[in-house]
Amino acid sequence: MAIRVYADTSVYGGVFDAGIDKPSQEFFKQVRLGRFQLVTSEPVSAELRDAPERVRRLYNEFLPLAEVAEVSLEAVRLQNAYLKEGIVGSKWATDALHVALATVQHCRVIVSWNFKHIVHFDKIPLYNGLNLINGYDTISINSPSEVVEYD
Repeated sequence: MAIRVYADTSVYGGVFDAGIDKPSQEFFKQVRLGRFQLVTSEPVSAELRDAPERVRRLYNEFLPLAEVAEVSLEAVRLQNAYLKEGIVGSKWATDALHVALATVQHCRVIVSWNFKHIVHFDKIPLYNGLNLINGYDTISINSPSEVVEYD
């Protein structure tokens, strides 16, 4: 059974960024092979509107393989809990929304290259603590290089 994985905006752009391109490409390869069930959202799409054409093209290429999570009241409430607790400031509310969407969509993992606001050892237990307090499961928060299978 495929692992439900929410990929934030940085993973799509990462395919074209030296240094993180190989694990990003491998992640999407493994989506195609069925190891991962890709979950995306309107906030990812919105953030990519001003991205380079090749990044938007990649997103659109994978859209038919993805489940698109709606920004529900449930996700916004969880996002607000993250913000209220100061996990990230209001300037980074979209980062909190990515984690909330992945959580309420019952993804096992969220992958991101955002080491400041998402994939950060201080923040991961805070996100998961609030998830548990609010009746959700914990979620694994990793970079693509940590979740892909290597030969």
